[in-house]
Amino acid sequence: MAISNLHETLLMYAKHKSMLTNKINDIELNLLSATRSVLELQSKYNAKEQEYYYYYNRDGMEDYQDEYLELCEQMEKEYEYKLQNINSWNVALETQKDNYETRYNEITAGENAFKSLLKTNIKNDYTYGGTQQG
Repeated sequence: MAISNLHETLLMYAKHKSMLTNKINDIELNLLSATRSVLELQSKYNAKEQEYYYYYNRDGMEDYQDEYLELCEQMEKEYEYKLQNINSWNVALETQKDNYETRYNEITAGENAFKSLLKTNIKNDYTYGGTQQG
């Protein structure tokens, strides 16, 4: 294979690896966003739970304990539903990231094979080419 064709192929591999790296970076940013979303959701849940606790556990609110428990149960179900959505998004992102990383590794292996082939061709051209002919 001509050396120029090998260089061209290596450039194609480099471009493709760069595109995959960008996609992986975007996914990692989304994973950070998912983590932040979980933390924000937990924070809001804790604040609301504390608000309800202090409101329903003050003097004169003993008769409203059933309402308090119902609100807490409803809030917990909503929290778990939102958390499940975020976790499923997180799993989908991890799967995409794994797929892109696998493709990246496959491209790197191909790139290394072409680099070796290029090195061999350059060595053969130098050893058997016009510069060494006598």
